[in-house]
Amino acid sequence: MAKKIVVIGTGYVGLPLAIMLARAGYEVIGADIEENVVDAINTGFLHLAEEDISKIYQEPNVRKNLRAQKTPCEADVFIISVPTPIDERKRVADLSQVTQAVESIVPYLRSGNLVIVESTVPPLTCRDIIAPIIEKSGLKIGKDVFLCHCPERILPGAVFEEIVNNDRIIGGMDRKAAEMSREIYASFVKGNLYLTDDVTAETVKLMENTYRDVNIALANEFAAVAEGLGIDILEAIRLANKHPRVKILKPGIGTGGHCIPVDPWFIKEVDPVNSRLIHTARLINDEVPVNIAAKIRQALKDIDNPKIVVLGLTYKPDTYDTRNSPAQKIVGLLKADGYRVSAYDPRVKGSQYSSIKEIAKDADALVVLVEHKAVRDELAKQEGEIKKAMRHPLILRFYHEASESE
Repeated sequence: MAKKIVVIGTGYVGLPLAIMLARAGYEVIGADIEENVVDAINTGFLHLAEEDISKIYQEPNVRKNLRAQKTPCEADVFIISVPTPIDERKRVADLSQVTQAVESIVPYLRSGNLVIVESTVPPLTCRDIIAPIIEKSGLKIGKDVFLCHCPERILPGAVFEEIVNNDRIIGGMDRKAAEMSREIYASFVKGNLYLTDDVTAETVKLMENTYRDVNIALANEFAAVAEGLGIDILEAIRLANKHPRVKILKPGIGTGGHCIPVDPWFIKEVDPVNSRLIHTARLINDEVPVNIAAKIRQALKDIDNPKIVVLGLTYKPDTYDTRNSPAQKIVGLLKADGYRVSAYDPRVKGSQYSSIKEIAKDADALVVLVEHKAVRDELAKQEGEIKKAMRHPLILRFYHEASESE
């Protein structure tokens, strides 16, 4: 067992990873440029939205084995776990944080070290970008230093379950790198560990989220067709899915999170000729929030200076994650048009509320963009009272399937 691991980046992905490695018995250093994050880890006052991970973080052996600092240090293993956002103008991967993270470890690299990249990156990034940076140390990849891509597979709200039980793809620049990485992940992962090469691993990660993006785009396009035909898309999907080999997804207000709206662009970046369907799906899903905002405007066209109350700011129901949230895009579009919009979310700190009836008082429209369970339950019980409190009893819900109790 390697004795010391440095995790570069202690955010949504890096911190749970560092905690699990510390629990497995490794000495773990979390390196993060945010001083408040470093202080929180070291003092034990880190507030985690993930309850299971938070409990593990407080275990004595985890607190003993994990500490944080602003810069890396010498270690046996370095794991890069920083964000790879999309360049919004060029629609290509912004690898600046990845390259900075790799450059930060170069002074500390020694013969025999293993470098693992967990950050999602376009294919060939490890070979064409990361390996040359590492070799600035004078050490050669595959001879002195070993490089591997092990893409993260976690879901906000269920991080512990997924980081432990999900299968993992381990893509080594060579077999030794893959086997060294397998030893690290086997210390806490109960899922299967599949060894492959680095480019395959980079591509597999993108394929997983692109598969979902394309199928969501199909559902959203079906919804647009159904609207033109005047039929209920949810009923049509329910019936189509009676076919034993059909599983159409439910349409929505757009795609969000840190993966699905981003990863397909990385495939287009490396091969635009052979990614036409992927590109089209991405354009379809990016248009959905614009179309939803248009539906809201249409519903309010006869109300002068309407007061709008929005419920839901996360990227999907029953999570706290607001990254790339289509709901926030819709709110932004409405505000840009001059509408009076107040937005609330029971899962988002600073946007919580006492009751829907209270925030909907004197509103002209209650727009439900994200149907958290708490929102659904309160609407099911109090919809009549909520409408009575409103100036106009208009509640807009998109692709909502009423339960038998409603």
